[in-house]
Amino acid sequence: MTCDKFRLQIMEYLDGELGPEEHQEVERHLAGCSACRSELDSLQKLKEITSGMQFAQPEEEVWKMYWEQVYNRLERGLGWVLASVGAIILLAYGAFHFIRDFLLRSGEPLLLKLGVCAAVLGAVILFISVLRERLFIRKTDKYKEVEK
Repeated sequence: MTCDKFRLQIMEYLDGELGPEEHQEVERHLAGCSACRSELDSLQKLKEITSGMQFAQPEEEVWKMYWEQVYNRLERGLGWVLASVGAIILLAYGAFHFIRDFLLRSGEPLLLKLGVCAAVLGAVILFISVLRERLFIRKTDKYKEVEK
């Protein structure tokens, strides 16, 4: 067998996860292969060093601020979703009545209808363009307030 297979099994060997046959097979290979033995030694040293490490526990104030930010984001996210859905419903309702009452039923001249449609469509395009730009810039804004 090649060293590649044994290199994949070295961590399992270190952790005692190999069966008896595989364990003996890896030990035989390690006895005759200095490269794999060297890798095993390196991994044993790494395991010894990292086994004593622990995550630093944040202070209580940090946890409190973290959870407040999570709740704020959830609340604001839900608020934006509801506001967006409401705005879409109202705009669709208004568009339906605008088309039904002004464009289809009114006796206004065609030129007036085209002018109103162009103005409304232009305003919508400008609004979407500015909104898209602000959302994009917000992600890369250099002048965001820096938390202290």
